[in-house]
Amino acid sequence: MRIPRPRSLAGQLFAMQVVLVAAIVAGCALFAYVTDRSQAEETARLQSTATATAVARSPSVIAAARSAHPSEPLQPYTERLRRDAGVTFVVIMAPDGTRWTHPEPGEIGKKYLGHIDEALKGKIYSEKHLGVLGPSVRTVAPIYDNGKITGLVSAGITIQKISEKVSQQVAALLGVAGAALTLGGLGTYVINARLRRHTHGMNAAELSRIHDYHEAALHAVREGLLMLDGRRRIALVNDAARELLGLDDDAVGRPVAELGLPAPLTGALLAAEPRVDEVHLTADRVIVVNTSPVVGGEQRGTVVTLRDHTELQALSGELDSERGFTQALRSQAHEAANRLHTVVSLIELGRADEAVDFATAELELAQVLTDRVVGAVGEPVLAALLLGKAAQANERGVELVLAEDSRIDDGVLPPSLPARDLVTILGNLIDNAVDAASEAAAGGRGAGALDGMDGQDRVIVTAAAGPDRDTVTAADGRAVQPLRARVTVTARADRGELLLRVADTGAGVDPADAEEVFRRGWSTHGAGRGLGLALVRQAAHRSRGTVLLAEGPDGGAEFTVRLPLHTAEVRT
Repeated sequence: MRIPRPRSLAGQLFAMQVVLVAAIVAGCALFAYVTDRSQAEETARLQSTATATAVARSPSVIAAARSAHPSEPLQPYTERLRRDAGVTFVVIMAPDGTRWTHPEPGEIGKKYLGHIDEALKGKIYSEKHLGVLGPSVRTVAPIYDNGKITGLVSAGITIQKISEKVSQQVAALLGVAGAALTLGGLGTYVINARLRRHTHGMNAAELSRIHDYHEAALHAVREGLLMLDGRRRIALVNDAARELLGLDDDAVGRPVAELGLPAPLTGALLAAEPRVDEVHLTADRVIVVNTSPVVGGEQRGTVVTLRDHTELQALSGELDSERGFTQALRSQAHEAANRLHTVVSLIELGRADEAVDFATAELELAQVLTDRVVGAVGEPVLAALLLGKAAQANERGVELVLAEDSRIDDGVLPPSLPARDLVTILGNLIDNAVDAASEAAAGGRGAGALDGMDGQDRVIVTAAAGPDRDTVTAADGRAVQPLRARVTVTARADRGELLLRVADTGAGVDPADAEEVFRRGWSTHGAGRGLGLALVRQAAHRSRGTVLLAEGPDGGAEFTVRLPLHTAEVRT
């Protein structure tokens, strides 16, 4: 047998609200009925008291009470008064209770049914009592004649008459209550219909289960999840998003523009159109951003997912470096084959001494750089990086030079300074420097620049410099010494900090762009580039270091990175 589905939350609330409204209306109606009845009885008492008192003080009634037959003048008088005053009866009687008047003539001469003791004491007395006409609210007042009680007057209204008046009021009250119940029910229905739309007809258990799943998924998912409302304020954020964006616990409810995020990232989060797999940088991380507006007739907000791309970007950089190393090794293998053929040919020609000199000269050139790097840089990762980058630079016609004051002993770098960050910093700086020096040399900047010039002056080269040329001729006819494309690297650890400096013989950087070069996407090589220097600054920031850009001694750009060698925890 199929178990019936529980009523939806909106249906449960509707039923509860209808019952509540009905109970309130019924309670109000009952209270009004009791109040009206009590007020009706009080009104009847006051009315009977006023009537009895007025009759008792009437001169004609006092005069009739002295006569031998008081019924003859008083009976017609009391009947007219009863109809005019709106009371049920007006009974005038002797002090002993014998009736002189009554609405039913047959009751005249009989004893009055009620209490008259208080009235005989001179008091005006009211009570509820069962009389000939039924239960009634009545008042008895004494008739004074020269200070003597000569008779009594009783005026009253029956309970039946009071109930008839109350019934009329109750009928009107029930009409009002019914209208209130109807309006309340309609209002409740409208509100719950809207609630049903918003809750998709789900009951409380289903909503609770969805909430539990929502909370579990929110904290279990490794991707950052951010939800913005229509006013671009954070409506929801999970733990991963807090970590990726560096948000505090009070981030919910704050506008995105006030979070202090980088401008490009803030613009992506505030954009009305969807963003797909956009790479953005925070102070510490590389993140991939996807946004999707939530629309339903009008824009209600935005759902943002964030993926940590930091390690993947570092691995991608390492892969690019490895690819470059591979190409350099392939080229060197080709050159080694050419040199080997040369050595073999010299031997075949019987010129063994020249073959030995040629082979040992090539080995000495390669060994000098290796010995220089290994002797100065004891950190194996940096030493391997410098040797690999030197081979790449040489392949592109750029000389990579390690400064004389470079010195990093093995074990000096603390564990808080990740080798991956060092590779990111130094590798990207060398790559950019090699590009700049190579391009400048190809365009005449490096090969045509003069030793001793400030790097901003230019000369017109009339003959290209080459390995077989010691001089070039400038436009003014001077013979000048060409400046070979070169990248100078300084790596030094002393005074509690690691200094990494890379200078090139390129065209340099316009001072106006000194800050822009660190922005993601800034590049002189077109679209799809411009991430390297942004990653350099980010890696330095993670290690609580600084990056400075200045003009190098050869006129090109000079980047200086300073990283503290303390053991404080590095931001990740």
